Amino acid sequence: MSETKNITENQLKRTMKSRHLFMISLGGVIGTGLFLSSGYTINQAGPVGTLLAYLIGSVIVYLVMLCLGELVVKMPVTGSFHTYATKFIGPGTGFTMAWLYWLTWTVALGSEFTAAGLIMEGWFPSISVWEWSAFFVVLLFALNAFSVRFFAETEFWFSSIKVIAIILFILIGGLAVFGIIPMSGTSEAPLFTNFVKDGLFPTGFGAVFLTMLAVNFAFSGTELIGVASGETANPEKVIPKTIHTTLIRLIIFFMGSITVISALIPWKEAGVDQSPFVLVFNSIGIPYAGTIMNFVVLTAILSCANSGLYAATRMLWSLSNEKMISGVFGKVNKKGVPMPALILTALGGVLSLISSVIPAQQVYIILVSISGLAVVIVWMGIAASQFMFRRAYLKAGNAVNDLKFKTPLYPIVPIAAFLLCFLSCVLIVFDPAQRAALFYTIPFVALCYICYYVKQSIQKKKTGIQEEVKDVKEVRV
Repeated sequence: MSETKNITENQLKRTMKSRHLFMISLGGVIGTGLFLSSGYTINQAGPVGTLLAYLIGSVIVYLVMLCLGELVVKMPVTGSFHTYATKFIGPGTGFTMAWLYWLTWTVALGSEFTAAGLIMEGWFPSISVWEWSAFFVVLLFALNAFSVRFFAETEFWFSSIKVIAIILFILIGGLAVFGIIPMSGTSEAPLFTNFVKDGLFPTGFGAVFLTMLAVNFAFSGTELIGVASGETANPEKVIPKTIHTTLIRLIIFFMGSITVISALIPWKEAGVDQSPFVLVFNSIGIPYAGTIMNFVVLTAILSCANSGLYAATRMLWSLSNEKMISGVFGKVNKKGVPMPALILTALGGVLSLISSVIPAQQVYIILVSISGLAVVIVWMGIAASQFMFRRAYLKAGNAVNDLKFKTPLYPIVPIAAFLLCFLSCVLIVFDPAQRAALFYTIPFVALCYICYYVKQSIQKKKTGIQEEVKDVKEVRV
């Protein structure tokens, strides 16, 4: 009786609706990756190179989501990635994927809070970035601690604000591109001269691929639908629709925004010191538009961090639920919130506080690189899991037509997704600004595998000793 009660208490609740899941998947993606690090990508690859990089990135993400869709609809569980990898690749890989995804979002929290601190420092220069970062860590912890439904509602409205803002940005910026709204200091419509005046690839064609990690970071978060599937009502209907509609809208938002930014701002002036969205509105000369846009960017950053805190917390809960880590992190309070897992994840946000020692812009790029690399490795795991699942599914005598969501063109899609993700990981070697991510992420992956197999070895020895003691007792009796 007590065991049954414990299992019930440690289960999450299916309280999210379709609109919540859709906005959470958008919320996890439309954050600093678009509003801030897009400036870094434009500066590194030029306008055409950036559009090409984001186009390639969107293809990679869509292939991965097609793989994820089949798995999630068939087996909708919280912490889906590592559960699938454990079952179809191996428990060591599943354990590592879970911790990598936790690292992805925990490190991303650091980048989001650093970005939020940069914006607030612009308004209140007497207060440092790390102090603002600490404030936002506490704020978002409180939002996640109330209840799952409260988190979903706040995320819905956070995401709604930034989606509306992006649509207005594309419309107003588009009018400025064609001269309908005049740019300050110019008498002619800028059109698309910035795309060609320094050549199609001013920093070389190779820069397109060197920026792929930042692009992948920008798209990370689409896989949140898999994490949230265990708390979503009617996942069979909601998830396929969310996969298709979210990606279509993301391509429109990202490609549209970057086209406007690149047309209105010379690529050499873009960076991460200030949001390119704010630079555009300031150059158009709309009164207070830059301040308003800064507020929208801040909202978007907090929204993305809100989703990230949720995702990383659920991944820890899932690890505990699968008995891969301490049962403490699987405990859920009366409101359905896994508080111990939430507390540990929120502590990861203190990574942003190192901006008090290292320049915030430098901290931001390093954190983006680590997070981007980790999520790409997770995507590789998703593609490999779907490939192995379909093989096992067919080998067991099942029919593909019985699947309610099918990854098309199997095995081409999972293989292509895996190889493109792997290529993104390899290319980071050639970018000095992001290469440091390898020195952090590779040892982390190795440590995860070592920890898992050492733990397994210890458990086997304990089991063996217990069995020997049991046999001795039986012989004495």
